[in-house]
Amino acid sequence: MITCFDIGGSTIKAATATAPRQLTPLGRVSTPLHDFDAFAASIAAFLGQGGAPTQAPLAISVTGVVDPVSGQVTCANIPCIDGLDLATRLRQRFDRPVLVANDADCFVLAEALAGAGRGHRIVFGAILGTGVGGGIVVDGHIHSGAGGLAGEWGHGPVAATFAGTPPIAIPRLPCGCGQVGCVDTIGGARGLERLYRHLFSRDLSSTDIIAAWLAGDGNAARAVECQIDLLADPLALVVNIVGPDIVPVGGGLGSVKPLVARLDQAVRRRILRRLDRPLVVSAQLDGEPGLVGAALLGLER
Repeated sequence: MITCFDIGGSTIKAATATAPRQLTPLGRVSTPLHDFDAFAASIAAFLGQGGAPTQAPLAISVTGVVDPVSGQVTCANIPCIDGLDLATRLRQRFDRPVLVANDADCFVLAEALAGAGRGHRIVFGAILGTGVGGGIVVDGHIHSGAGGLAGEWGHGPVAATFAGTPPIAIPRLPCGCGQVGCVDTIGGARGLERLYRHLFSRDLSSTDIIAAWLAGDGNAARAVECQIDLLADPLALVVNIVGPDIVPVGGGLGSVKPLVARLDQAVRRRILRRLDRPLVVSAQLDGEPGLVGAALLGLER
């Protein structure tokens, strides 16, 4: 048995695990953002109630980038751990092994071993949530890459400046990473909202846009068409470079199966491989993929 955690900028979720899909939830608390002692105390409180053996590792899925060499976490959402070798700090605090991985990597690991990627050698996981993220699993292992940055297809100034039929000009928007024109600015939920605002000078939430699209609304259909067009080119390039057998899509938009099906069709038209089966698919683990991925990481170790 191990204790696993899924730590985001809003909440810390914890569970004990005897197998990847056999999780016993321990609850959730708000994430302490500015006080590391309070952050560690939140983890200690879960350990106190979890019942995992004291020598069992802690396996943590965390928002932010984890350098596989230095262990340093880059996490603007949780300032008290930003710049720390989090695994070492917690190992010293709790005197037990600690494993820390990026939450997107944990999502892909969960899908590769227990979800849509089962039986496939190379899995690229794409996240269309608030923004755009991703990760790579090869032969059942996370490919972290230099600096822990493999799979980050949402960043880099590659977003197209025209989209849709007929084409419409799309502005190059500033991204939170400091660049301009990243896929993250027009992908995901906030990206869909930006596109709708640009097209129709009106604010509408992503959930309302999707609901309107599914109901046959023309404006929503135009916004979704543009977003799929903007996402398909860079994702097709990722497929050509990485060569995945399957691309599970997670996040809020990833749960919209008609949207993922449209994206799959658009991507398959743009790649070198010719496939008569879906390549880009909705993720299968709709519960707690972060916890499942952390459990897989810890149980394997």
